[in-house]
Amino acid sequence: MKMRMFTHMAFMILAAFVSPAFAMDLSLDAAVDKILAESQDMKKADANIKKAEASLDAANANRWFSLEGTATYMNMVDVERPFSGSMNVNLPPQLGGTVAHMLTGSATPPITKLEMPDNIFMAGLTFTQPIYTFGKIGNAVESVRSAIKMSETSKEMVRREVRYSAVDLYWTAKMTDEIVRLAEQDLKSARDARRNLTSAGRASRGNLVKIESDIATKEINLSDAKFNRDTAHRMLKILAGIDADEELNLTTEFPDKFDDLNAGKLTNTPEWDILNQQIRMYEKSARSKRDGALPTLAATASYNYTSIANSADELFDKKGNQSAYWGLALQVPIFSGGINRANATVDAMNAEAARQDLDKSKKLTTEKYNTAIQQYDHLRGNLATLQNARDLAAKAYDFSRQRFIAGQTSAIELADVSSGLYQLDMALLNSKYKILMAAESVKKLGE
Repeated sequence: MKMRMFTHMAFMILAAFVSPAFAMDLSLDAAVDKILAESQDMKKADANIKKAEASLDAANANRWFSLEGTATYMNMVDVERPFSGSMNVNLPPQLGGTVAHMLTGSATPPITKLEMPDNIFMAGLTFTQPIYTFGKIGNAVESVRSAIKMSETSKEMVRREVRYSAVDLYWTAKMTDEIVRLAEQDLKSARDARRNLTSAGRASRGNLVKIESDIATKEINLSDAKFNRDTAHRMLKILAGIDADEELNLTTEFPDKFDDLNAGKLTNTPEWDILNQQIRMYEKSARSKRDGALPTLAATASYNYTSIANSADELFDKKGNQSAYWGLALQVPIFSGGINRANATVDAMNAEAARQDLDKSKKLTTEKYNTAIQQYDHLRGNLATLQNARDLAAKAYDFSRQRFIAGQTSAIELADVSSGLYQLDMALLNSKYKILMAAESVKKLGE
């Protein structure tokens, strides 16, 4: 029994050491795709496109005919006898005789009381089809179409911004991984130096104090590096929609070599497209509002039905009166207080402001684009020199470490050489990060 329990515990302990710590592999492209899919800005850009398309439907609806229907019921009320049930009108005898003669063509007893039907029902349909609006509808539709193109281009601009942020976040997280690795290696080297010093039986107080001080400092550096790594990974998981408890393994490594960008002259950007469409949108809107002072030619037709009876129950017992017409209508605005001209002026000024923004954007964006290319070439040109300096520092540290083990140098010299190597490792890592982000800036601005 004891042997079985011992065997079971042994297997559990072995499984604990052998079972791998599962982590989610995440490449740069996968991270970018996840962040784009989770981006609220991208979803908002899609909603703006749908909103602009709905505005186009509303503008185009003015091109189509309108059909209006009306139905009215009226009950006449005798003011003198409102509850009499019908409207009775007393006529003078002379008028009664005249009416009787007109109705019968012969002399009959005069009518002294005339009863008028007090229930009236009217129904009608009116059809109107715009034929020519002198640019009011056409320019309004063109203005909305420009707004749709603005929304579509804005989505592309948002996509580039989100991609740039995603790439920046990924490489920042990857850099924190590398910094943790460098800090762990730097701390291990200091602890190895302390072990070599104490094992040789020649540890001086000055060397021990220096090494202990370096170890304490490097432990703090490692703790800060891990905190920064955890923070960067947590932010990456939040934006990529990954569970916060999921461990990440960033599989895309920093490249050792960088190719030439082969970037040409900047000729267009999504921002310039947006501003150009904005200018066109305001200009077309100004024309549409200015044309509001012009007439509208439309085809029109109408049908009306009227029924009169003494009571509501009799309205549809007999045939009522019908009338219809069709023709052309020319609607001419006469006075509107100058609102058309004022609104057109506002849109014209908005177009001018967008034109100034476009000129400013061309200057600033071109400068940013050229600066990103220059930064990429500059850092890429110095990378080989920086890598060589780092390799020489590694050799110098190895020489100093061997001399320290042999007791030929002090802990102070070893610490200085170790610090120089660590700084060059950090500089090389930071340079690679800047090269990658400079290339991403070029893609964002001018791809």
